[in-house]
Amino acid sequence: MMLSSKSLALAAVLLVSYDVDAFMSPQQPRTSTALAAYGIGSWNKSSPAGGAAVATRNPWDDVNEANKVAKTEAFAKAPAVVKKSYGLGSWNKSAGGSSTSGATTTKRTPLPASVHAGVLSGQAQVDLLDHAKKNGYAIPAVNCVSSSGINACLEAAARNDSPIIIQFSSGGSQFYAGKGLDNTDFAAAIDGAISGAFHVRTLAKRYGVPVILHTDHCAKKLLPWIDGLLEASENYYQMNGEPLFSSHMIDLSEEPLEENLEICQNYLARFAKVGMLLEMELGITGGEEDGVNNEDVPLEDLYSKPEEINQVYEALTPISDMFTVAAAFGNVHGVYSPGN
Repeated sequence: MMLSSKSLALAAVLLVSYDVDAFMSPQQPRTSTALAAYGIGSWNKSSPAGGAAVATRNPWDDVNEANKVAKTEAFAKAPAVVKKSYGLGSWNKSAGGSSTSGATTTKRTPLPASVHAGVLSGQAQVDLLDHAKKNGYAIPAVNCVSSSGINACLEAAARNDSPIIIQFSSGGSQFYAGKGLDNTDFAAAIDGAISGAFHVRTLAKRYGVPVILHTDHCAKKLLPWIDGLLEASENYYQMNGEPLFSSHMIDLSEEPLEENLEICQNYLARFAKVGMLLEMELGITGGEEDGVNNEDVPLEDLYSKPEEINQVYEALTPISDMFTVAAAFGNVHGVYSPGN
């Protein structure tokens, strides 16, 4: 496994802290305007013989100097693979794919040639998923609600030489746009997700990270949100030969199976034309997420049935093989104590 979700989340938190310290670093140029904007307050100034005002060190400098020393020492102890990743090295450069730190050697299986830094779609996306399955590692998927969150995930993935799935929910997309915007007909949620997608596309290559750009659970009532994003991907495809998003999840697990399949067939037909992957869901995920509460559903609904999965395969394969099935196996959203 390249990177656990827990490790990625911790790295993301640390990276946000790191960015703040970078601004406060004594090596960075300071202006009273910028510092005032950050609420740091005025800086002591003195006028030497030359008459030019200069900034003198204040208590913040001592704190940040100590932070800098601590981080330098920690980085010196880090494995070579981490140091190499921090330099945002390129992917799939050598067939060996090995790094050494002391007596420990980490060997990595080279990614498929189609997998590149930036947002993946079409066959490249399928190749990455197949590679993960074959080599037994998970690709962390993180729901993002801000540009700083996206940046933290990209840098954490780069430091750990890991591909990543960055995704948006309907509520998270609305938050990305700004909760003050009118969300009639999901307008704010559509614009927020599109804005986030362009942010990811702009920076993913700079970080040297392969990214699957995805959207999370979309129930039937949220389909107008997906319609807006699909239209944006179709327009993007006309200009760039690839979709804006890599894939979308359509979660109609609460609907009758026949209706679920019919709607997914219609969307998959459109997705296939622009090289997008469809994730459909069977069975219900327990718990609560993004306003959908399944805490009291019958237990049998938390488990997908093998014959239904086969029915999905037979219904969707004639249209395209660019789909995955999110099967339920008793999993739940939320944090629950052991035994619950």
